[in-house]
This record gives sequence, C-alpha cells and structure tokens, in this order.
Amino acid sequence: MAIDFTFPPEVEEARQRVRAFLDEEVRPTEQRLSEARAGRAEWRAELDRLRQEAQQAGLWMPHMPPDWGGMGLGPTALAAVSAEAATTRFGPYVLNCYAPDEGNMHTLLHFGTPEQKERYLRPMCEGRLRSCFAMTEPEVAGSDPTLIQTRAELRGDQWILNGHKWFISGARGAGFAIVIARTEPDPPVPQAATSALIVDIPSPGFEIVRDVVTMAGSHNHCELRFTDVAVPAGNLLGERGGGHRLGQARLGPARLAHCMRWLGQIQTALDLLVARARTRYAHGSLLAEKQGIQWLVSESAIELYQAKLMVLHAAYLIEHGRDYRTAVSMTKHHVANTLWRVVDRALQVHGALGYSTDSPLAEMLQQARWSRLADGADEVHKWRVATEVIETFATQGSTAPALGDLPV
Repeated sequence: MAIDFTFPPEVEEARQRVRAFLDEEVRPTEQRLSEARAGRAEWRAELDRLRQEAQQAGLWMPHMPPDWGGMGLGPTALAAVSAEAATTRFGPYVLNCYAPDEGNMHTLLHFGTPEQKERYLRPMCEGRLRSCFAMTEPEVAGSDPTLIQTRAELRGDQWILNGHKWFISGARGAGFAIVIARTEPDPPVPQAATSALIVDIPSPGFEIVRDVVTMAGSHNHCELRFTDVAVPAGNLLGERGGGHRLGQARLGPARLAHCMRWLGQIQTALDLLVARARTRYAHGSLLAEKQGIQWLVSESAIELYQAKLMVLHAAYLIEHGRDYRTAVSMTKHHVANTLWRVVDRALQVHGALGYSTDSPLAEMLQQARWSRLADGADEVHKWRVATEVIETFATQGSTAPALGDLPV
C-alpha cells in the first residue's frame, strides 16, 4: 500500500498562495508597524486593509464552505494553510480563521437554526462581527464541564441567565457569546445538565469584570458576570441539555486547529534557532558547528516532524468521519509541548537577545506556556489517552485499535 503525504494540486496551490500573501503583504506590514511603534488606530487600519485584500484574493476563511464565502478546505488541507498563516503574528486574523471565531463559526454552521445563522454567522463570515465562547469558570475545574455552575432558567419565552466565567478569549469587542449554562436541574446523566445559549453583547446584566492579566500580559482573556441576563428562548443553540455534546463537538476540532497554528510557530522558532546558530561565532567556531547546538536542532526538527504527522492523521480521521478523540488528545499534548520546547531552545541559542523583547522569542515563550493549559491541560489529555488504551486492551486484547488503527 502506497503512503503519500503530498497534498492534492489544488491544496498545494492554496498553501502556496497563502504563503506568498503572507510573505508579500502581511509580514512586511507587521514589521513596518512594529518598527514604527505604530498605535492601535494605525494597526487597525492596516489589518482591515489586509483583510479586504485577503478576501479579494480568495484567501478568506479557509475553514468555511464556499457558499458562506470561504475556501471550503477540509481538515487536512486546513492544517497546511493554518500552519502557514501562523508563521506571522496576525495571519490567522487577516484570513478570518482565528480563535475563537473559527470554532464558533463551525458550531453555528452545524448547530444553528436558519435564523441564528443569518443573524450571527453571516456577519462573522463577512468580517463584521466577532464572538466568544464562555464555558470556563473560576470556581470549578474547567476540564470537567459537568461541574459548571452558571445557570439558566426558562421563564416564559426567555432564559434568565446567572453565572460567572473567566478566561473567555475575545470577549471584549465581541458581538455575542456562546454560553454553556446549567439548564436541567435533574438530568438523567451529568453530561445532559447543560445547554448552549447565544447571548448578545451588550445585554442588561452582562458585565466584563476585567481582562485577566497573564504572565504574557493582557490579551483579552476576560472575566465575565451574568446577572439576570434575559436571553430569548430562540437563542438556544442546539438541543436543550445538549451543551456538553455541543462543547465537545466544538472543542475537539478546535484543539486540532490550535495545533495547526502552533505548527507554524514551531517552524518559525526552529528557523530562528538555525539562523542564529549559523551566524553567531563564539569560542573558535559558529554555534552551528558545535555538537551541543546541533543536538538542539535535531531534537527540534524530529519533534516538529512528529507533530506534523500527528496533526495530519488526526485531521484525516475528522475528515473521514472516524473517531478522532484519542488522536486529538495525543496530538494536542505533543504539539503543545513541542511548541514549548522548541521556542525555549531557540531562546537559549539566542542568549540574552532571546530573553529581551528585541527578539520575538520572549513573547513566543510566554504564549507557548499557555498552550499546555488551553483546551485541556496536559494531564487531562494523558488521562484521556491512558483510559482509552487500557479499555481497548481490556475489551479487545490489544492496544492497537486505540492508536487510530495505525499498522504495526
């Protein structure tokens, strides 16, 4: 059986067009604005211009179907394009395939009513509306959605929403939030206790408490409060009691979408590492000629190679309607940790320069640490993988089927 990882011509053509657009338009603009220490207004104007150019060039929303204005790429093709987009700081935003909107678009596409799609999805696809996804709460473990305490009570033709959320990415400036809230007081199983509601922003009783400051600064990861927020009954997204299922359907592919973008960041870090090693001279030779540095290069290259294959395989499983959950957990854990290690190695090779803000690596490392917590901590994904492997062996006498039916 032949194994061929080359992309079909139309996918490779899309990838190369995205790469050229980034190299010729996005990257030079980012560099120019950064060097000029441009203000927010100038950044906004230039990013709006680039978004219009991307749309005109047919590089808009690679993840959405053509009838919604997108490129219509499947998951494996999207992996190639997303990795290219993330080699620049604002590439995913310019192409309108950034988190959390990318995942919310898919969610509305698959779970929304026709009215919800017209009111919320279409303006998102046109770049006129942003959104957020509100599930995580400070009082309970975010890795266990069955513990959610935010509640919504149906009174007449309205849901009355009360609760507390935090680390809600993109909340400031969003036009609506998809909120996971407990709606069922006595569900048959814990996973059937919650529902998803579309909450307009602003709404009476909705409050952005603060932008939670992380080790990487303020990046619009907000703390929110809902106090008697009235939500129309028609804003129920998906089935009543189906919040857990909707959340898992959204977060599984969304985790992989993060990994796709992280591939681009890993590649950027490795490029910076090698470029520095080839030009920095110390103690009688270039860094690239020293075995200790060569080991850093080889380890990074090997781990990136593994990461690319894992992303492609998980995307293949999603694209072909097969069970992808364990593969995505494996991939998310590996790619997030690879991002952390490769950026750290690149920073080490740069020395003091890497630790300074004169290099992008300091900020990249701060952001990389977040990757091991976002969309499920390392430990949760390892637990998920171990559970699947052990249960598979117990029922089938082998661990092989738990590994995505890969041949041995």
